[in-house]
Amino acid sequence: MSLFRLRFVLKPYLLQLTLSMLNLLALTGLSLYVPRVIRQVIDDGLVPSNLDVIIRSALILLGLGLLTAALSGFQRFISEWIGSHIGYDIRNKLYDHIQHLSFSYHDHAQTGQIISRCIEDTRAVQNFIGGSVVEIIQLLFLLFGALAIMFSNNWQLTLIAILPIFPMVWMTFDFGNRITTLFFQVDNMLGELSARLQENVSGVQVVRAFARENHEISRFDETNRGYYNARLQVIGTWAKVMPTTDFLVTMCTILILWFGGGMVLSGELSVGELVAFNAYVLMLATPAQQLTWLVNAAGEASAGAKRVLEVLDIDPEIESPADALKPSVLRGEVEFRDVTLKYLDEKKHSLTDINLRVAPNQLVALIGTTGSGKSSLVNLIPRFYDVSEGAVLVDGVDVHRYDLVGLREQIGLVLQTSLLFSDSIRENIAYGRPDFTDEQVFAAARAAQADEFIRELPEGYETIVGERGVTLSGGQRQRVAIARALLMDPRILILDDSLSSVDTQTEQLIQQALDKLMEGRTTFVIAHRLSTVRRADLIVVMDKGRIVQTGTHEGLLAAGGLYREIHDLQLIENKPDEEDESAPGLEKLEVRRTKDFG
Repeated sequence: MSLFRLRFVLKPYLLQLTLSMLNLLALTGLSLYVPRVIRQVIDDGLVPSNLDVIIRSALILLGLGLLTAALSGFQRFISEWIGSHIGYDIRNKLYDHIQHLSFSYHDHAQTGQIISRCIEDTRAVQNFIGGSVVEIIQLLFLLFGALAIMFSNNWQLTLIAILPIFPMVWMTFDFGNRITTLFFQVDNMLGELSARLQENVSGVQVVRAFARENHEISRFDETNRGYYNARLQVIGTWAKVMPTTDFLVTMCTILILWFGGGMVLSGELSVGELVAFNAYVLMLATPAQQLTWLVNAAGEASAGAKRVLEVLDIDPEIESPADALKPSVLRGEVEFRDVTLKYLDEKKHSLTDINLRVAPNQLVALIGTTGSGKSSLVNLIPRFYDVSEGAVLVDGVDVHRYDLVGLREQIGLVLQTSLLFSDSIRENIAYGRPDFTDEQVFAAARAAQADEFIRELPEGYETIVGERGVTLSGGQRQRVAIARALLMDPRILILDDSLSSVDTQTEQLIQQALDKLMEGRTTFVIAHRLSTVRRADLIVVMDKGRIVQTGTHEGLLAAGGLYREIHDLQLIENKPDEEDESAPGLEKLEVRRTKDFG
């Protein structure tokens, strides 16, 4: 059972759980004692008209009530305290695990599903442990306690009275088996709904731009109806069980009054004993009836636990080895040795037979049509993905042997899409080095040509950017991302088409700063503009996941081939004095060529 597998979260709270169990025992004892007092009031107080017994019994009941209230309050607090802490621990464990899962997992996982597992499924488990589990345990205590007292008082009447409880218990367990599957479907549909909502909110500009509001409303309604129908199945199943259990509880009382009343008339049983006996039967019947509710909660929690464990059971594909090397300051030598890469669930290889050695402090430009494998190649250096065959070496050491954090701390990365967090610009720049001073942050921003526009913002460096940095322009986001990478002072710098969102003038300013900042580090640049490529120490031309040409700008032009074709297309499209302004050459080439680039 999925819930049982989560028992490890209870270990830190054994003391609190013990206190809770002892408190439940005390509450159960008080509940079981109340019918005995009632019997005494009737048989020794009301029947013989003994006022002293009535008063004494009333005071006892008052004391029991006050003590029960105090213990119940403590029980509620300790149960909720345990449940809240367990929910906190599960969310943290789940989030921590997700942070360490490989990029291949995130390539296929839906964001809405991950959010649903972290919040809704964890909430179901938390509510069950903090509330329903306590009630189940208390009901079991009452069940065994009441049965023991009833059999000791009148075993014949006990057997008669509990007859309707057997089908009630059977129905409850059958209901539990079905409800877990139904709740799993509900949770999956809720995840789908969250994913749809997250996707639509994130892509609201695209939806509006293409006037597809009605289409997206229809898609959301379809997913929402699927969730609604799944919930309706749960409600329908539950609604069939509850009336039956109510009827069976009533049957218990009827049997007590019918057979017990006859015993009272024959003198075998006193009136007080009959009333007390009925109270004990209700203690049995009510828990059996409540089991339906509790099984309902258990089913929801079990489905939530199953979805949580589906994530926790995924082993991170990329981890630091047990004897990981903590790299000191890297020299920056990078070598790809017979590298082949095939992504999970992909039919063909993204990289094939890659052999490339990059000396320390070299500026390497990667060029090729979309899908040629440029980003795949540089993603192997910080081990975002692992090679299928071959090896990637940094300073002569296979990256598999390095401590992941230590390796990535010395690699600066600026992606095509610059993701900024909903925080201040200063915090976004200092994300990789939160302990750096303001002056160091300002220096990185100046180097990335971002300082000027940042200071013009209402709050300067303390300006809060919107989610994903949407309050900034594409070029501004890119410059902040470049400043973030430069602040880390990496030994290896990867610019994955990072100048695609800046204008020509800004690009020239950034290039001037990068000329100085790239000194003393190995830099990989993925770019479409030949203004960047032609300045590289080494140009690597890729096609269909293979390296087809390497060399300098002049050497590759002289050799002809794909690089020359790209270069000539740009010259045709642009005037000589605007050669560096844009790079339609690759796009034109992709249209003209009919190959399927990998």
